[in-house]
Amino acid sequence: MLVLKGRAWKFGDNISTDHIVPGRYFHLRGNIKELARHAFEDVNPLFPEKVKENDIVVAGENFGIGSSREHAVLVLKELGVKAVLAKSIARIFFRNAINNGILALTCNTDKIVDGDIVEIDIDKGEVRNLSKNDVLPIKGDIGVLIERWRSGGIINYVLKHKGLRF
Repeated sequence: MLVLKGRAWKFGDNISTDHIVPGRYFHLRGNIKELARHAFEDVNPLFPEKVKENDIVVAGENFGIGSSREHAVLVLKELGVKAVLAKSIARIFFRNAINNGILALTCNTDKIVDGDIVEIDIDKGEVRNLSKNDVLPIKGDIGVLIERWRSGGIINYVLKHKGLRF
């Protein structure tokens, strides 16, 4: 049984990659550890110093819109974020997340608030908000995504399986 459990960091709709990693820090893209110190600083300045290993980013519609910067995913991974839950996720962010080993899942996030303890049960395909005793179904077929995530991203998956399986 695979279950992820962490504190929710709730963000709203239309969170762009520029909200996740402000473009003014583009010069730091070669230093992910330093770049991570600026994650979400224009939306929640406390995020980089308060986020903990296994915490979960939760958002509304269109999470990760904007540029194709995979640094937005890499800084979350550097900070210990294991998953992103959102009502919808921009396609490029979704691919970057899966390719780099962060789980990106869609579900109705309306009942999750900042600080709730959230549990993602991969095998059951559901999200449990332990703070409110709610169960939220994960949307879509997540089987192939989970295999890639368990491998630590697409590169590790390809190396392990000597190719890409669909």
